[in-house]
Amino acid sequence: MTGEERLSRALHAGGYRLTRQRRLVMEVLEESREHLDAETLHDRAKARDPNISLATVYRTLTLLKEVGLVEEHRLGEDHAHFEAVQETPHYHFTCLKCGCVVEFDAPQVMGVVRELSEREGLQVTDVHLFLSGYCAQCQQRGSGSFGSVTLLQRENLGESASEAKPTGARSTN
Repeated sequence: MTGEERLSRALHAGGYRLTRQRRLVMEVLEESREHLDAETLHDRAKARDPNISLATVYRTLTLLKEVGLVEEHRLGEDHAHFEAVQETPHYHFTCLKCGCVVEFDAPQVMGVVRELSEREGLQVTDVHLFLSGYCAQCQQRGSGSFGSVTLLQRENLGESASEAKPTGARSTN
């Protein structure tokens, strides 16, 4: 199924029409190799259609998230970044120094979700795993430590080893 067919089906299933602006926003997202914020997405869309407004881009992003075609990520910044939903789950690491984003897959995450769901009778609808720290290049450029104890150092000290496993969940409501 092509991207446009998937877009059309998702919109029609939700009772929405496929407009040229919605198609354009989705095309820009699918063609991008980066995580775009709404303003950058608007700039790229406007280069193809000078009449598209920033408000239209925001409304379209909201709609595309609602129908499950777009994901919103914070990536360590105070504004959102967007990307087209991919076929397999992936996660993000953001460097606290240079801001580079590294995408990675982690099949183990779904194993933890399955185990927790079965054991606790949960219905998990979404998973977010966001890692932050310092990329290899920033570590090489820096002089030693960045003033933080790393997660792995804390685990070696025994501070977080038990927190990493899905043991004994409890509700806090």
